[in-house]
Amino acid sequence: MGYKDIIFEAAAKEQGLSWITVVENGETSTLSVCPASKTLDCYSVSKVFTVTALGLLCDDGMLSTEERVVDILRDLLPDGMDERWESVTVDDVIRHRWGIDHGFLDIDVENIEEYERLYGTRDDFLRIVLSAHLPLEVGSKYVYSDAAYYLLSRIITVKTGISLTELLRERLFTPMHFEETAWSCCPLGFALGATGLFIRSADIAKLGQLYIDGGVYGGERYLSSEWCRTVLERGYELESVAPNVYAKGGMYGQIIMINTERRLSVAWLGYDTDGYSERLQTLVRGL
Repeated sequence: MGYKDIIFEAAAKEQGLSWITVVENGETSTLSVCPASKTLDCYSVSKVFTVTALGLLCDDGMLSTEERVVDILRDLLPDGMDERWESVTVDDVIRHRWGIDHGFLDIDVENIEEYERLYGTRDDFLRIVLSAHLPLEVGSKYVYSDAAYYLLSRIITVKTGISLTELLRERLFTPMHFEETAWSCCPLGFALGATGLFIRSADIAKLGQLYIDGGVYGGERYLSSEWCRTVLERGYELESVAPNVYAKGGMYGQIIMINTERRLSVAWLGYDTDGYSERLQTLVRGL
C-alpha cells in the first residue's frame, strides 16, 4: 500500500473534508469525500502563494528580502508613522516579526464596517497597516497577522506594476495549468495576499511539488532552487513540523503539506468542525 492509499483510506472516513489531493513521486490523485464546489477558499494557505510571488521577484532581481518597507512604499506612506517602521524589512514582514503586538486586518473574522471607527478608513487597507503602532522591537517577536501579507501584496504591485493575482496568473497559474483561481480583494481592488484565494486542492498540491523539486515542475523551472531553500530554511509560511515535513494551514482545516524525503505533496480543502485536519496532519507527519 502506497502513501496515497494510506492517506485516502483515512480521509474517506472524515466528515467535513471536501477534497484531498496527494502527489506521490509525481503522480497526482484526488479524492472527493463530501460534496462541495471544486474551487474553495484556502484561507491562510494563500500566504504560501504570496511567498512564491515574492520569490519570483527576488529571482528576477526586482526585490531583496532585506529591503526596507519604507523605501519600497515611499510614495504611499501616511503621515505620523511610528519611527520603528524605518527598520522594518520585507523579511521581517514575511516572518511576522515587524513589531506589532497583536494581529489585525483579519477580514475572515472581523467586521469591515467597524474599520472606519477603529482606523479612520473603511477602504484604505494600506493606510491601516502603515499607521499601525509598533510597540515591539522589530525582529524580536513572532506575532501572526493577516496585515503582514496584505502589505506584501501591495509591495508586489509597487515592484511590478501589476497585481499579485496577475503576476501569479502569468508566471505560475497558466503555465502550470491551474484549473480555476480567484483572489478576494480589498475595497480598492488589491489582492488580500493573506487569505481569500479560491483554488482547487490539486493546484495547491502542485505548489507543494514545486518546492519539493527545488523550483521545477513538469520539466520547467519556475523558481530558483535558492529561493525554495530559503523558504524552507526560514519558515516562510511553509514551516517545519517534523523532519523533512513542512506545512501551512488555513482556517477551517485547509492544508498544504510536503515531505521532501518521501517526495510527497498533500493538500486538502473542507470545513473542519471536529478536528479531522489535525488527525490527517498527524498521519502525514508520521509517514
